[in-house]
Amino acid sequence: MDPFNQQIVDDLTFSLGREIRLVVADPDAIEAQILFHYGEDRASLDELLTEIEPEDFAAQGDDISTTDLETMAGQTPIIRFVNLVLAQAIRDHASDIHFEPFETEFKIRYRIDGALYEMTPPPRQLALPIVSRIKVLANLNIAERRIAQDGRIKITLAGRAVDLRVSTLPTQFGESVVLRVLDQSAVQLDLAQLGLPEDIAGEFAEVIRRPNGIFVVTGPTGSGKTTSLYSGLREINTPDVKILTAEDPVEYEIDGIMQVPVVPQIGLTFAAALRSFLRQDPDVIMVGEVRDLETAQVAIQASLTGHLVLSTLHTNDAPGAVTRLIDMGVEPFLIASTLEAVLAQRLVRRVCPHCRTAYQPDDELLAGTGIKREAVGGRPFYYGTGCPRCHRTGFLGRRGIFEWLRMTEPIRELVLTKAPTLQLRQAAIRQGMRTLRDDGLRAVLDGETTLEEILKYT
Repeated sequence: MDPFNQQIVDDLTFSLGREIRLVVADPDAIEAQILFHYGEDRASLDELLTEIEPEDFAAQGDDISTTDLETMAGQTPIIRFVNLVLAQAIRDHASDIHFEPFETEFKIRYRIDGALYEMTPPPRQLALPIVSRIKVLANLNIAERRIAQDGRIKITLAGRAVDLRVSTLPTQFGESVVLRVLDQSAVQLDLAQLGLPEDIAGEFAEVIRRPNGIFVVTGPTGSGKTTSLYSGLREINTPDVKILTAEDPVEYEIDGIMQVPVVPQIGLTFAAALRSFLRQDPDVIMVGEVRDLETAQVAIQASLTGHLVLSTLHTNDAPGAVTRLIDMGVEPFLIASTLEAVLAQRLVRRVCPHCRTAYQPDDELLAGTGIKREAVGGRPFYYGTGCPRCHRTGFLGRRGIFEWLRMTEPIRELVLTKAPTLQLRQAAIRQGMRTLRDDGLRAVLDGETTLEEILKYT
């Protein structure tokens, strides 16, 4: 709260019918006092499970009433359990939380740094009340268990606002629920924090400031594409630039940017949103993903009429983005005249700095990855032995590896001839492009990650 905002003081005085006196204090001291007076649910999941009687939540089959579902979902042990699962996931920096019903068990798994870890499973009888509780929080129809539903939960934990994207899926043994954790405070939407190599960072900053053209970020799901685009948008988000985004859904809210969630069910597709954008006088447009020819054509039209368009594609590498657009049906001359650059990226796990151990790779390992002994130059490789801070995994956090394809005249000529991906790749390497594998090996030699991680993702 702004202590100099007299309007808030007046509003509180009117609402509470009391005289309000402002006192300025250290936020940490206030939080400590709140914890002292109101406490915090410090019980572990294991402790809480011992307090729950599964018999109290025995499911009554498919004919269970909405009232009974709401009653079960509203019971204190279920509320506490779900809150603890969410709090622990956010504390452990999980990106996704999976609730999975099977015939005889109900599993809960967290995805941390790209890998799934199983939690202590609650009794199978708790599946229905736990899933119902999540659906209540996400404002979903708890009585409907035959079709997939999507929703959103906004919660505040330890003073941090966290968004959870909720997806339910009917399976053979009940509803599977996956929550995507969108923790704004945990994501660094800052170009300098992306970990781009200096040369790529410089070209990235130049491309996002161009008056028109198309810039594409490519990679599989969960590779940080959207984070890279958001970081670029924040860099150019100034009062003199009008920015519009079409997303499915809006993941992070950024002040000063008009963000539109697409809703295909009512006809608000990426292509429809893009067409509307052109009448809104934008300078920069971001499209969450180019999924079809119609979206690609409207994006190209926007680029040709003087707009910078940023988007993502699902391809394995940067040259593959060009081939993917041609496969969609986009004319090669349009790609050659509008596409400015493609950034391909992956996220690999970092070696835990607290249990990092050096070793010298043997010749067989190096030969398998195509690295010459001279390139290593006696530098050690590293792996994590596992410690409490990294949950005994040997990894803590993730970093990006990148591949940058700039559309030069030789590349554009190859695009016009519909050259295959391999030919585009070879031409790009000749003009200085570092492949994902090469950038990954740079990270290995810097002691940031392991050779196995690079081999897994490139």
